Amino acid sequence: MAWAVAGGAGALRLTGPAAGYATAGSVVGTVDSPIPLKVRAAATTQSALVGTLRSGSRAAVACQVAGQWIHGKVRVTNVWDRLADGRYVSDAYVRHAARVPACAVAAPLPVAAPPPGVVGTWVVPVPGKPGQGFRPPSHPNHLGVDVMEPRNTPIRAASGGVVLAVVCNTSGTTCDVDGAPSVRGCGWYVEVQHPGSVITRYCHLVRQPSVVVGQPVVTGQVLGFVGTSGNSSAPHLHFEVHSGPAPAGPENAVDPVAFMRSVGAPLGGR
Repeated sequence: MAWAVAGGAGALRLTGPAAGYATAGSVVGTVDSPIPLKVRAAATTQSALVGTLRSGSRAAVACQVAGQWIHGKVRVTNVWDRLADGRYVSDAYVRHAARVPACAVAAPLPVAAPPPGVVGTWVVPVPGKPGQGFRPPSHPNHLGVDVMEPRNTPIRAASGGVVLAVVCNTSGTTCDVDGAPSVRGCGWYVEVQHPGSVITRYCHLVRQPSVVVGQPVVTGQVLGFVGTSGNSSAPHLHFEVHSGPAPAGPENAVDPVAFMRSVGAPLGGR
């Protein structure tokens, strides 16, 4: 099993409408934070800082998403509040009396052809066939596919681009150890921004990736090596594809199997 930034086995699963996006009235929360609460562009501390809210201020919360785990003053949680203006704050620092609905995610459309603007040569990041797939009914927040490969198998950039993120994402103390189903997070991961508004994400690396943020990479360049850090029970690559403007998130995740087939690099030769 695997879980990227949005959580993992045993993580909080949000409930909400089956389709569309939450548009009902907002729930007003109160910020309770020892310092001004950072407002982010997405549900992770690695996303762009777009403002702050002082402790005691009111926040109109439209809905909630699963994101990076935060140990806050109010609670320890992977829930992030999407504000009425589309920005995000960690629910670990917000008190609200009423229940906040989940932000429902529209079902992804099948990818029959590369999205407009996708260019360049594409290759498989690792040679194996995908196992657990994209958003199965039993795990609808699984935003990628899992490819079981031996520890230390090289993970290659699926196409050329620029490294967007190099992150240790775990509920534990370090990503430099084997994870477990009880650990939450993606472990060591890399994101690469490709031309055509496509982002690929590579999770559960065995150690700190071989690249740094802002570094240009070419198709097939080694980004790191297969491991089992974070929410993982065995060495494998959790591979995601996101089509659309950054940041990578549930709203722009697409099926990597369909996408890679559309660019002529089918995973596992399928």
